[in-house]
Amino acid sequence: QVQLVESGGGLVQAGGSLRLSCAASGRTLSSYTMAWFRQAPGKEREFVATIRWSSSSTAYGDSVKGRFTISRDNAKNTGYLQMNTLKPEDTAVYYCAAADRALLSSAYYSRGTLYDYWGQGTQVTVSS
Repeated sequence: QVQLVESGGGLVQAGGSLRLSCAASGRTLSSYTMAWFRQAPGKEREFVATIRWSSSSTAYGDSVKGRFTISRDNAKNTGYLQMNTLKPEDTAVYYCAAADRALLSSAYYSRGTLYDYWGQGTQVTVSS
């Protein structure tokens, strides 16, 4: 079992930055895929970014490319989402998720149903 705990959310003005953390416990994530998803009120869950723990290869949703960066720290068993140039439309609850497999293509890593473990979510609110 893997437990995921997100932190770092909050209120920020448009154009600002936040860094979210996702601390994993229970297992090391060496063979896992970690991802961030978000869900705004009244909207479907949206894929944000993913990272393969072993190779650090990354991929991003179109709406965040060039603004968000996903990374991980092996020693801390923690993933991060650096969010820059935030926009009001980035307002959502952000969730980290982990899959006990390599999800190599966008057909897979963007599908939340393929992830085995989820955090409780952290609220990000961007004011205009």
